[in-house]
Amino acid sequence: MSERTNKLPIYAVIFTVIFKLLFLLTHHIQEDAFITWRVAQNLMDYGVIGFNGETRISASTTHLYVFVSYLFNLIFGKEYFIEPLLIFNSILFTIGSLFLSHLLLKNPWHKAIFIFLFGILPPSIKISILGMEYGILFFLEMALLYYGFKKEKKWAFIVLPILILFTRIDTVIFLGIVFLIDIFWNKKIRWSYIIGGVLGVSVALAFNWFYFGEWVNNTIVAKKLLYDKNFTFSQDVEYFMTNYGNFWGMLKLPGNFNPFTILVLIFELVCFIFLIRQKEKRNYFLWMIFLFGWVKQLIFLSQKSLFDWYYWVPQILLFVPVLIFVLEQKVKRNLWLFLLIIIYILPMLLFQTIHSIATGNGEWNYRRSIGISLNFYEKDKKQWILLEPAGYIPYFSGLKTIDEVGLVDKKIQSEIKKDKAHYWINTVKNRKPKYLLSYNDLFKTPDAEYYKTHYRLLEEFRIKDHLKSDNTILEKIYKLKPSGTDYNLYVRIKN
Repeated sequence: MSERTNKLPIYAVIFTVIFKLLFLLTHHIQEDAFITWRVAQNLMDYGVIGFNGETRISASTTHLYVFVSYLFNLIFGKEYFIEPLLIFNSILFTIGSLFLSHLLLKNPWHKAIFIFLFGILPPSIKISILGMEYGILFFLEMALLYYGFKKEKKWAFIVLPILILFTRIDTVIFLGIVFLIDIFWNKKIRWSYIIGGVLGVSVALAFNWFYFGEWVNNTIVAKKLLYDKNFTFSQDVEYFMTNYGNFWGMLKLPGNFNPFTILVLIFELVCFIFLIRQKEKRNYFLWMIFLFGWVKQLIFLSQKSLFDWYYWVPQILLFVPVLIFVLEQKVKRNLWLFLLIIIYILPMLLFQTIHSIATGNGEWNYRRSIGISLNFYEKDKKQWILLEPAGYIPYFSGLKTIDEVGLVDKKIQSEIKKDKAHYWINTVKNRKPKYLLSYNDLFKTPDAEYYKTHYRLLEEFRIKDHLKSDNTILEKIYKLKPSGTDYNLYVRIKN
């Protein structure tokens, strides 16, 4: 093949990254990204990894991404770092897809098409532009498979597991699945990989312990404390069936049954079985990514972890066999490819475009405006606000924050442990935050008298007021899929 043909995958990486830059215009950025970015800026301002000044707290689940965000803040400044960081995430993710194509495909044309189609699936777009740590994480995981298990570079077995686990501690699932498949396949133990895994776990736990005084990230402890429910087995099964469609598949539909997810899941399984029956060397990697996709989703759904981003990487990896199956058809391949694009890829791309535009409006245009309004109204940044969630509004208001879950403030966890049913009002009484931001009308709650005595309604924020646009198409999208929640903002009455 010519040198130009061999470079097609590189060209595909560049084109895919440029194509996905269009989604930056939607301003669809995940709420939790702003938690990480505030932690990074807290490190800049106070020299402390925390959320509220000099108090140390692992408010972000990802340590490595905090430091990466810190560097981007230093280089580009607090006002201008977001877009460069999102582009960086997209580049790393797409390079990760290049590594994946090298593991599974031989033909440069197939690799190039794979990189683009893989890169424009809804989870791939979200990984690239929503500001979370998964672009870096996907790059590191695919680099481990490529440089470690394909190229057999010993440095990869040592260094990459450390970086992967320092990004997210739950990646022990990925590393464990890869370890088990490798032993089963090669009938030997890679001691360098074991050393890398042990070092990775040790570094992550040691950092948590010596810096924060805890073994596990506060974010994990806080979510488990508030969201944990004691279900019977039948309730667990019902809960799983109710939520599998919204997290296992790429398309979320209302209701308890999602037939679309079942159809895609069956096709993924059929394609996977077809491919592994061919006895190719790549089956080694197909087993790794496919089994990981299944295991991670089963574990997280069984633990009732219903945050969308946990499922992005498994969703796209489970779809990989479908792309390979279509690209390697010997008969009527162009027809197969055309049907895949028309029936699945383009509708999914359209769905994600509408979703990102609507969500970007609800988050960036609406929720951010609340933070900006508070920033303008309250000049004393030492004042506290109690709210949920802890992303956009605390970031843009600059106020010290108590969040309902306890991600950014540990003291509220004590109230949850003492009296879970009344922890909100008890926190208000004991901490006396100047501002309360609630989804509810606090003056119509069982504790209304206390709120009326000590607080007054400062402003009502309504999502319906942010569904208008000079652009007719945008306005239709905003109204088709309203994204956002009504809020009531209360301020403490001076005694």
